[in-house]
Amino acid sequence: MRTLGCAGFIRHPACAKDITMTLPPLRLNPSLKPEDYIEAYARDRFVQIPDIFEPELADALATMLRTQIPWRLVYQTPQDGVVQISPEDAQSLGREVIAQRMQLVMQLAEKNYGFCYNSYQMIEAVIQGRDPGHPIHEVTQFLNSRAFLDFGSAIIGEAGITKADAQATLFGRGGFLTRHVDEGANRERRAAYTLGFSQNWQTDWGGLLMLIDKQTTDVRSAYVPRFNTLTLFDGMAVHSVSPVSAFAGDGRYSIVGWLRNDPVPT
Repeated sequence: MRTLGCAGFIRHPACAKDITMTLPPLRLNPSLKPEDYIEAYARDRFVQIPDIFEPELADALATMLRTQIPWRLVYQTPQDGVVQISPEDAQSLGREVIAQRMQLVMQLAEKNYGFCYNSYQMIEAVIQGRDPGHPIHEVTQFLNSRAFLDFGSAIIGEAGITKADAQATLFGRGGFLTRHVDEGANRERRAAYTLGFSQNWQTDWGGLLMLIDKQTTDVRSAYVPRFNTLTLFDGMAVHSVSPVSAFAGDGRYSIVGWLRNDPVPT
């Protein structure tokens, strides 16, 4: 199976239709202490935590993302909102229609609107009952466990974190996320998080998380995709993901979302 890229069809490691893998027990690296990162987040509203999982689990999660995820291409337009296209949808639509849609996406991106990458919407999949038995659902459950929520809550200094949004993402060649602030970041979304699973990433390959100044005229800082690293940052900061280059030697794999404090339905 091939994933879609924003510059057309590209090749990535195939994702298996038959789910055969089992994840090791899901837990944070027990050597980590939230208090080691509180000061850095309070100062910068940004922190990266390496070795967030023990090696066996980190490798298993990376393998799952590379081989087991039924990716969908996602992009956004003002008319249609967020659009998801599965490989089956793409085959039905045909290359010409996909090319026309990608041309529109690029025209919008020129005006700093939108995004385009491969995604697996983890919360949506649970709600809709998709892919029963898939190990990704164990990850969704873990990200909404008190162990993960309390760890993040302690670092960002926000009591009352109730849940985490989550989606798995694969930025292939041409994948991007234009500059923005997170909708809801001044309400229920208390901090954005990224669990990175990109190995041996090169700076020239693009796909950098970029924090941009308030005038949107310059990049304050930029971060290469990393492996087995948790990034927490303030979603009210203007940020983007730079386009993955045409010669990138790998895809940019991650699980991303927000730590939230909106009420959980009873």
